[in-house]
Amino acid sequence: MSHDSTAAPDIAARKLAGRRRKEIVAVLLFSGGPIFESSIPLSVFGVDRQDAGVPRYRLLVCGGEEGPLRTTGGLELTAPHGLEAIARAGTVVVPAWRSITSPPPQEALDALRRAHEEGARIVGLCTGAFVLAAAGLLDGRPATTHWMYAPTLAKRYPSVHVDPRELFVDDGDVLTSAGTAAGIDLCLHIVRTDHGHEAAGALARRLVVPPRRSGGQERYLDRSLPEEIGADPLAEVVAWALEHLHEQFDVETLAARAYMSRRTFDRRFRSLTGSAPLQWLITQRVLQAQRLLETSDYSVDEVAGRCGFRSPVALRGHFRRQLGSSPAAYRAAYRARRPQSDRNQDTDGTANTPGGVPPGQQGHPGLPGHPVQAAALHPEPPLPHQSRRAAAASSLGPSLTASASPADSGREAYVPTRAGVPGQRSAP
Repeated sequence: MSHDSTAAPDIAARKLAGRRRKEIVAVLLFSGGPIFESSIPLSVFGVDRQDAGVPRYRLLVCGGEEGPLRTTGGLELTAPHGLEAIARAGTVVVPAWRSITSPPPQEALDALRRAHEEGARIVGLCTGAFVLAAAGLLDGRPATTHWMYAPTLAKRYPSVHVDPRELFVDDGDVLTSAGTAAGIDLCLHIVRTDHGHEAAGALARRLVVPPRRSGGQERYLDRSLPEEIGADPLAEVVAWALEHLHEQFDVETLAARAYMSRRTFDRRFRSLTGSAPLQWLITQRVLQAQRLLETSDYSVDEVAGRCGFRSPVALRGHFRRQLGSSPAAYRAAYRARRPQSDRNQDTDGTANTPGGVPPGQQGHPGLPGHPVQAAALHPEPPLPHQSRRAAAASSLGPSLTASASPADSGREAYVPTRAGVPGQRSAP
Protein backbone atom coordinates (compact mmCIF):
# COMPACT_ATOMS: atom_id res chain seq x y z
CA MET A 1 0.00 0.00 0.00
CA SER A 2 1.22 3.46 -0.82
CA HIS A 3 -0.10 6.96 -0.50
CA ASP A 4 0.15 9.55 -3.26
CA SER A 5 -1.29 12.94 -2.43
CA THR A 6 -1.94 15.97 -4.56
CA ALA A 7 0.52 18.69 -3.71
CA ALA A 8 -0.86 21.79 -2.07
CA PRO A 9 -1.08 24.87 -4.34
CA ASP A 10 1.93 26.61 -2.78
CA ILE A 11 3.99 23.44 -3.21
CA ALA A 12 2.87 22.89 -6.78
CA ALA A 13 3.71 26.49 -7.64
CA ARG A 14 7.29 26.21 -6.39
CA LYS A 15 9.68 26.32 -9.35
CA LEU A 16 12.79 24.22 -9.55
CA ALA A 17 15.82 26.50 -9.54
CA GLY A 18 17.53 26.79 -12.91
CA ARG A 19 20.68 25.01 -11.83
CA ARG A 20 18.72 22.05 -10.49
CA ARG A 21 17.40 19.11 -12.54
CA LYS A 22 15.19 16.34 -11.16
CA GLU A 23 17.26 13.74 -12.99
CA ILE A 24 20.29 14.85 -10.93
CA VAL A 25 19.96 12.82 -7.73
CA ALA A 26 22.02 13.62 -4.65
CA VAL A 27 22.23 10.85 -2.04
CA LEU A 28 23.16 12.14 1.41
CA LEU A 29 25.18 9.64 3.47
CA PHE A 30 26.11 9.80 7.15
CA SER A 31 28.51 7.81 9.26
CA GLY A 32 26.90 4.92 11.11
CA GLY A 33 24.18 4.43 8.51
CA PRO A 34 22.96 0.95 7.53
CA ILE A 35 24.55 -0.14 4.28
CA PHE A 36 21.45 -1.78 2.80
CA GLU A 37 19.28 1.34 2.87
CA SER A 38 22.24 3.43 1.73
CA SER A 39 22.80 1.22 -1.29
CA ILE A 40 19.21 1.33 -2.56
CA PRO A 41 19.25 4.80 -4.20
CA LEU A 42 22.83 4.18 -5.36
CA SER A 43 21.69 1.10 -7.24
CA VAL A 44 18.44 2.55 -8.58
CA PHE A 45 19.76 5.93 -9.70
CA GLY A 46 23.48 5.25 -10.14
CA VAL A 47 23.54 2.38 -12.65
CA ASP A 48 23.12 2.98 -16.37
CA ARG A 49 20.28 0.72 -17.56
CA GLN A 50 19.36 2.54 -20.75
CA ASP A 51 19.73 -0.75 -22.64
CA ALA A 52 16.73 -2.01 -20.66
CA GLY A 53 14.64 1.06 -21.38
CA VAL A 54 15.32 2.87 -18.12
CA PRO A 55 16.18 6.56 -18.57
CA ARG A 56 19.44 7.54 -16.99
CA TYR A 57 19.82 9.60 -13.84
CA ARG A 58 22.96 11.41 -12.77
CA LEU A 59 24.03 10.41 -9.27
CA LEU A 60 25.89 12.59 -6.78
CA VAL A 61 26.94 10.77 -3.60
CA CYS A 62 27.38 13.39 -0.88
CA GLY A 63 28.84 13.11 2.58
CA GLY A 64 26.58 14.70 5.17
CA GLU A 65 29.53 15.14 7.52
CA GLU A 66 33.31 14.82 7.57
CA GLY A 67 34.56 11.44 6.36
CA PRO A 68 35.53 8.77 6.09
CA LEU A 69 32.02 7.46 6.76
CA ARG A 70 31.77 4.20 8.67
CA THR A 71 28.75 2.04 7.88
CA THR A 72 27.20 -0.82 9.83
CA GLY A 73 29.64 -3.69 9.76
CA GLY A 74 32.60 -1.35 10.03
CA LEU A 75 33.01 -0.57 6.34
CA GLU A 76 34.54 2.81 5.54
CA LEU A 77 33.26 4.95 2.69
CA THR A 78 34.60 8.11 1.15
CA ALA A 79 31.91 10.17 -0.54
CA PRO A 80 33.10 11.87 -3.74
CA HIS A 81 31.07 15.00 -2.98
CA GLY A 82 30.29 17.16 0.01
CA LEU A 83 27.16 19.09 0.95
CA GLU A 84 27.89 21.73 -1.70
CA ALA A 85 26.92 19.27 -4.45
CA ILE A 86 23.33 19.20 -3.20
CA ALA A 87 22.95 22.67 -4.74
CA ARG A 88 22.90 21.03 -8.19
CA ALA A 89 20.38 18.30 -7.44
CA GLY A 90 16.68 18.37 -8.19
CA THR A 91 16.16 15.20 -6.14
CA VAL A 92 17.80 14.71 -2.75
CA VAL A 93 17.61 11.33 -1.02
CA VAL A 94 18.40 10.70 2.64
CA PRO A 95 18.49 6.88 2.81
CA ALA A 96 18.94 6.52 6.57
CA TRP A 97 20.02 8.20 9.78
CA ARG A 98 22.22 6.48 12.32
CA SER A 99 20.23 7.22 15.45
CA ILE A 100 16.62 8.22 16.03
CA THR A 101 17.66 9.81 19.34
CA SER A 102 20.44 12.13 18.16
CA PRO A 103 20.11 15.29 16.04
CA PRO A 104 21.56 15.36 12.50
CA PRO A 105 24.35 17.84 11.67
CA GLN A 106 23.05 21.38 11.34
CA GLU A 107 24.94 21.93 8.07
CA ALA A 108 23.10 19.00 6.48
CA LEU A 109 19.73 20.30 7.70
CA ASP A 110 20.47 23.74 6.26
CA ALA A 111 21.40 22.19 2.91
CA LEU A 112 18.14 20.23 2.81
CA ARG A 113 16.09 23.33 3.62
CA ARG A 114 17.80 25.32 0.86
CA ALA A 115 17.23 22.52 -1.63
CA HIS A 116 13.56 22.34 -0.72
CA GLU A 117 13.13 26.10 -0.94
CA GLU A 118 14.59 26.00 -4.44
CA GLY A 119 12.10 23.36 -5.54
CA ALA A 120 14.06 20.15 -5.11
CA ARG A 121 12.25 16.92 -4.39
CA ILE A 122 13.31 15.64 -0.95
CA VAL A 123 13.14 11.91 -0.17
CA GLY A 124 13.63 10.14 3.18
CA LEU A 125 13.98 6.36 3.26
CA CYS A 126 13.32 4.55 6.55
CA THR A 127 14.97 6.55 9.37
CA GLY A 128 15.88 9.25 6.86
CA ALA A 129 12.44 10.63 7.76
CA PHE A 130 13.94 11.76 11.08
CA VAL A 131 16.40 13.96 9.19
CA LEU A 132 13.61 15.48 7.12
CA ALA A 133 11.56 16.04 10.29
CA ALA A 134 14.52 17.67 12.05
CA ALA A 135 14.84 20.04 9.08
CA GLY A 136 11.15 20.97 9.48
CA LEU A 137 10.26 19.59 6.05
CA LEU A 138 7.57 17.23 7.40
CA ASP A 139 5.68 19.78 9.51
CA GLY A 140 1.96 19.51 8.79
CA ARG A 141 2.54 16.72 6.28
CA PRO A 142 1.70 13.01 6.12
CA ALA A 143 4.78 10.82 6.38
CA THR A 144 5.86 7.31 7.22
CA THR A 145 8.93 5.46 8.46
CA HIS A 146 9.74 1.98 9.70
CA TRP A 147 6.82 0.83 11.87
CA MET A 148 9.18 0.27 14.80
CA TYR A 149 10.23 3.93 14.82
CA ALA A 150 6.88 5.48 13.92
CA PRO A 151 5.79 6.11 17.54
CA THR A 152 9.09 7.85 18.27
CA LEU A 153 8.76 10.01 15.17
CA ALA A 154 5.20 10.94 16.13
CA LYS A 155 6.16 11.71 19.72
CA ARG A 156 9.26 13.76 18.87
CA TYR A 157 7.66 15.68 16.01
CA PRO A 158 3.96 16.05 16.90
CA SER A 159 3.25 18.29 13.90
CA VAL A 160 4.07 15.41 11.54
CA HIS A 161 1.11 13.20 10.57
CA VAL A 162 2.83 9.84 10.93
CA ASP A 163 1.12 6.89 9.28
CA PRO A 164 2.99 3.62 10.03
CA ARG A 165 0.68 1.59 7.77
CA GLU A 166 2.09 2.84 4.48
CA LEU A 167 5.03 1.46 2.51
CA PHE A 168 5.65 4.99 1.28
CA VAL A 169 3.99 8.39 1.26
CA ASP A 170 4.24 10.81 -1.68
CA ASP A 171 3.28 14.31 -0.58
CA GLY A 172 4.37 16.07 -3.74
CA ASP A 173 7.85 17.45 -3.19
CA VAL A 174 8.54 15.51 0.03
CA LEU A 175 8.41 11.72 0.06
CA THR A 176 9.07 9.15 2.78
CA SER A 177 9.18 5.37 2.94
CA ALA A 178 9.05 2.58 5.48
CA GLY A 179 12.08 0.47 6.28
CA THR A 180 14.52 -1.47 4.16
CA ALA A 181 12.81 -2.96 1.10
CA ALA A 182 10.13 -0.24 1.11
CA GLY A 183 12.91 2.10 0.00
CA ILE A 184 12.97 0.16 -3.27
CA ASP A 185 9.21 0.65 -3.59
CA LEU A 186 9.57 4.40 -3.22
CA CYS A 187 12.50 4.64 -5.64
CA LEU A 188 10.51 2.67 -8.23
CA HIS A 189 7.61 5.06 -7.62
CA ILE A 190 9.90 8.00 -8.36
CA VAL A 191 11.00 6.41 -11.64
CA ARG A 192 7.35 5.70 -12.47
CA THR A 193 6.43 9.32 -11.73
CA ASP A 194 9.30 10.67 -13.84
CA HIS A 195 9.24 8.28 -16.78
CA GLY A 196 6.08 6.16 -16.69
CA HIS A 197 5.05 2.60 -15.92
CA GLU A 198 7.11 0.95 -18.64
CA ALA A 199 10.38 2.40 -17.37
CA ALA A 200 9.55 1.46 -13.77
CA GLY A 201 8.54 -2.03 -14.88
CA ALA A 202 11.79 -2.48 -16.79
CA LEU A 203 13.78 -1.38 -13.75
CA ALA A 204 11.78 -3.73 -11.48
CA ARG A 205 12.59 -6.65 -13.77
CA ARG A 206 16.29 -5.81 -13.60
CA LEU A 207 16.10 -5.63 -9.81
CA VAL A 208 13.96 -8.81 -9.70
CA VAL A 209 11.30 -7.17 -7.54
CA PRO A 210 7.58 -6.51 -8.02
CA PRO A 211 6.95 -3.24 -9.88
CA ARG A 212 4.31 -2.31 -7.29
CA ARG A 213 3.67 -4.15 -4.03
CA SER A 214 0.22 -4.32 -2.50
CA GLY A 215 -0.53 -4.08 1.18
CA GLY A 216 1.25 -2.00 3.77
CA GLN A 217 3.27 -2.42 6.96
CA GLU A 218 0.35 -3.70 9.05
CA ARG A 219 1.29 -7.35 8.59
CA TYR A 220 4.76 -6.67 10.03
CA LEU A 221 3.75 -4.62 13.07
CA ASP A 222 5.12 -5.58 16.45
CA ARG A 223 4.11 -4.06 19.76
CA SER A 224 7.52 -2.78 20.88
CA LEU A 225 8.24 0.71 22.15
CA PRO A 226 11.09 2.32 24.08
CA GLU A 227 11.73 0.87 27.53
CA GLU A 228 11.18 4.13 29.39
CA ILE A 229 7.42 3.73 28.93
CA GLY A 230 7.55 0.84 31.39
CA ALA A 231 8.23 3.31 34.19
CA ASP A 232 5.01 5.21 33.60
CA PRO A 233 1.93 4.50 35.76
CA LEU A 234 -0.18 4.06 32.64
CA ALA A 235 1.69 0.81 31.98
CA GLU A 236 -0.40 -0.76 34.76
CA VAL A 237 -3.57 0.17 32.91
CA VAL A 238 -2.13 -1.24 29.71
CA ALA A 239 -1.32 -4.50 31.50
CA TRP A 240 -4.91 -4.73 32.72
CA ALA A 241 -6.23 -4.11 29.21
CA LEU A 242 -4.07 -6.86 27.75
CA GLU A 243 -5.25 -9.31 30.40
CA HIS A 244 -8.91 -8.53 29.66
CA LEU A 245 -9.02 -8.29 25.87
CA HIS A 246 -11.68 -11.02 25.90
CA GLU A 247 -14.01 -8.55 27.67
CA GLN A 248 -15.93 -5.73 26.01
CA PHE A 249 -14.63 -2.47 27.43
CA ASP A 250 -13.83 0.91 25.97
CA VAL A 251 -11.33 3.72 26.48
CA GLU A 252 -13.55 5.32 29.12
CA THR A 253 -13.02 2.17 31.19
CA LEU A 254 -9.25 2.54 30.89
CA ALA A 255 -9.41 6.24 31.76
CA ALA A 256 -11.44 5.44 34.88
CA ARG A 257 -8.88 2.83 35.95
CA ALA A 258 -6.18 5.49 35.56
CA TYR A 259 -8.29 7.96 37.60
CA MET A 260 -8.24 10.42 34.70
CA SER A 261 -10.77 12.15 32.53
CA ARG A 262 -11.06 10.79 29.01
CA ARG A 263 -9.40 13.89 27.56
CA THR A 264 -6.48 13.75 30.01
CA PHE A 265 -6.06 10.02 29.46
CA ASP A 266 -6.05 10.42 25.68
CA ARG A 267 -3.48 13.20 25.86
CA ARG A 268 -1.23 11.32 28.28
CA PHE A 269 -1.45 8.06 26.35
CA ARG A 270 -0.66 9.74 23.04
CA SER A 271 2.30 11.62 24.52
CA LEU A 272 3.78 8.31 25.64
CA THR A 273 3.11 6.19 22.59
CA GLY A 274 2.41 8.44 19.62
CA SER A 275 -0.91 6.60 19.33
CA ALA A 276 -4.42 7.33 20.54
CA PRO A 277 -5.64 4.77 23.11
CA LEU A 278 -8.54 3.68 20.90
CA GLN A 279 -6.17 3.05 18.02
CA TRP A 280 -3.91 1.01 20.26
CA LEU A 281 -6.78 -1.00 21.72
CA ILE A 282 -8.19 -1.90 18.31
CA THR A 283 -4.73 -2.97 17.17
CA GLN A 284 -4.31 -5.21 20.22
CA ARG A 285 -7.68 -6.88 19.61
CA VAL A 286 -6.81 -7.50 15.98
CA LEU A 287 -3.40 -8.83 16.95
CA GLN A 288 -5.05 -11.21 19.42
CA ALA A 289 -7.46 -12.36 16.71
CA GLN A 290 -4.55 -12.86 14.33
CA ARG A 291 -2.81 -15.16 16.80
CA LEU A 292 -5.95 -17.15 17.56
CA LEU A 293 -6.57 -17.65 13.85
CA GLU A 294 -3.02 -18.96 13.54
CA THR A 295 -3.02 -21.24 16.58
CA SER A 296 -6.58 -22.48 17.08
CA ASP A 297 -9.60 -23.96 15.33
CA TYR A 298 -12.03 -21.45 16.83
CA SER A 299 -14.59 -20.18 14.36
CA VAL A 300 -14.41 -16.54 13.32
CA ASP A 301 -17.45 -15.87 15.53
CA GLU A 302 -15.66 -17.43 18.51
CA VAL A 303 -12.47 -15.50 17.78
CA ALA A 304 -14.44 -12.26 17.70
CA GLY A 305 -15.91 -12.98 21.13
CA ARG A 306 -12.58 -14.02 22.62
CA CYS A 307 -10.99 -10.75 21.44
CA GLY A 308 -13.63 -8.41 22.83
CA PHE A 309 -15.41 -7.55 19.58
CA ARG A 310 -19.17 -7.22 19.91
CA SER A 311 -19.77 -9.06 16.66
CA PRO A 312 -17.91 -10.94 13.91
CA VAL A 313 -18.79 -8.02 11.63
CA ALA A 314 -16.73 -5.67 13.80
CA LEU A 315 -13.81 -8.10 13.78
CA ARG A 316 -13.93 -8.52 10.01
CA GLY A 317 -14.01 -4.77 9.41
CA HIS A 318 -11.01 -3.96 11.58
CA PHE A 319 -9.11 -7.06 10.51
CA ARG A 320 -9.46 -6.21 6.84
CA ARG A 321 -8.51 -2.58 7.36
CA GLN A 322 -5.38 -3.45 9.29
CA LEU A 323 -4.25 -6.59 7.47
CA GLY A 324 -5.90 -6.28 4.06
CA SER A 325 -7.63 -9.65 4.35
CA SER A 326 -10.66 -11.28 5.90
CA PRO A 327 -10.05 -13.45 8.99
CA ALA A 328 -10.99 -16.62 7.08
CA ALA A 329 -8.70 -15.79 4.16
CA TYR A 330 -5.87 -14.94 6.56
CA ARG A 331 -6.20 -18.30 8.34
CA ALA A 332 -6.26 -20.21 5.05
CA ALA A 333 -3.19 -18.39 3.75
CA TYR A 334 -1.33 -18.87 7.04
CA ARG A 335 -1.98 -22.60 7.11
CA ALA A 336 -1.00 -22.96 3.47
CA ARG A 337 2.38 -21.40 4.32
CA ARG A 338 3.05 -23.64 7.31
CA PRO A 339 5.61 -26.41 6.80
CA GLN A 340 4.09 -29.87 6.40
CA SER A 341 5.82 -30.98 9.60
CA ASP A 342 3.97 -28.31 11.59
CA ARG A 343 0.64 -29.31 10.11
CA ASN A 344 1.19 -32.94 11.01
CA GLN A 345 2.31 -32.49 14.64
CA ASP A 346 -0.90 -33.66 16.26
CA THR A 347 0.30 -36.97 17.69
CA ASP A 348 0.21 -35.57 21.22
CA GLY A 349 -3.06 -33.75 20.77
CA THR A 350 -1.46 -30.31 20.93
CA ALA A 351 -1.90 -29.23 17.32
CA ASN A 352 -4.65 -26.82 16.38
CA THR A 353 -5.15 -25.58 19.91
CA PRO A 354 -4.16 -22.13 21.14
CA GLY A 355 -0.41 -22.08 21.57
CA GLY A 356 -0.19 -25.85 21.18
CA VAL A 357 -1.60 -26.46 24.68
CA PRO A 358 -3.22 -29.87 25.15
CA PRO A 359 -7.03 -29.83 25.30
CA GLY A 360 -8.36 -29.19 28.77
CA GLN A 361 -5.31 -27.16 29.78
CA GLN A 362 -6.07 -24.00 27.88
CA GLY A 363 -6.58 -20.74 29.71
CA HIS A 364 -8.95 -18.15 28.36
CA PRO A 365 -7.35 -15.85 25.79
CA GLY A 366 -6.36 -12.62 27.49
CA LEU A 367 -5.97 -14.14 30.94
CA PRO A 368 -2.55 -14.32 32.63
CA GLY A 369 -0.62 -17.42 31.67
CA HIS A 370 -2.47 -18.03 28.44
CA PRO A 371 0.13 -18.76 25.73
CA VAL A 372 -1.37 -16.42 23.18
CA GLN A 373 -1.49 -13.58 25.69
CA ALA A 374 2.03 -14.36 26.82
CA ALA A 375 3.16 -13.90 23.26
CA ALA A 376 1.42 -10.53 23.13
CA LEU A 377 3.05 -9.38 26.33
CA HIS A 378 6.49 -10.80 25.61
CA PRO A 379 7.53 -10.79 21.97
CA GLU A 380 10.87 -12.18 23.24
CA PRO A 381 11.18 -14.73 26.09
CA PRO A 382 10.80 -12.67 29.27
CA LEU A 383 13.44 -12.49 31.94
CA PRO A 384 12.42 -14.01 35.29
CA HIS A 385 12.44 -10.60 36.95
CA GLN A 386 10.56 -8.82 34.18
CA SER A 387 7.77 -6.83 35.76
CA ARG A 388 4.16 -6.74 34.74
CA ARG A 389 4.59 -3.04 33.96
CA ALA A 390 7.61 -3.65 31.69
CA ALA A 391 5.71 -6.39 29.90
CA ALA A 392 2.86 -3.99 29.29
CA ALA A 393 5.26 -1.41 27.92
CA SER A 394 6.59 -3.88 25.38
CA SER A 395 3.09 -4.29 24.02
CA LEU A 396 2.51 -0.63 23.22
CA GLY A 397 2.67 -0.30 19.48
CA PRO A 398 2.63 2.14 16.59
CA SER A 399 -0.40 4.13 15.64
CA LEU A 400 -2.99 2.64 13.33
CA THR A 401 -5.55 5.35 12.71
CA ALA A 402 -9.16 4.27 13.12
CA SER A 403 -12.42 5.55 14.51
CA ALA A 404 -15.26 4.11 16.59
CA SER A 405 -15.33 1.73 19.52
CA PRO A 406 -13.68 -1.68 19.14
CA ALA A 407 -16.85 -3.16 20.47
CA ASP A 408 -19.00 -1.38 17.92
CA SER A 409 -21.06 -3.67 15.74
CA GLY A 410 -19.62 -3.04 12.32
CA ARG A 411 -20.12 0.71 12.12
CA GLU A 412 -16.41 1.52 12.40
CA ALA A 413 -15.08 4.17 10.05
CA TYR A 414 -11.48 4.30 8.95
CA VAL A 415 -9.90 7.72 9.49
CA PRO A 416 -6.63 7.95 7.57
CA THR A 417 -4.14 10.76 7.35
CA ARG A 418 -4.41 11.58 3.70
CA ALA A 419 -3.33 14.35 1.34
CA GLY A 420 -2.14 16.44 4.25
CA VAL A 421 -5.63 16.49 5.79
CA PRO A 422 -5.43 14.49 9.04
CA GLY A 423 -8.59 12.83 10.23
CA GLN A 424 -10.55 13.15 6.99
CA ARG A 425 -13.19 10.47 7.21
CA SER A 426 -13.65 8.01 4.38
CA ALA A 427 -16.42 5.53 3.83
CA PRO A 428 -16.35 2.40 6.03
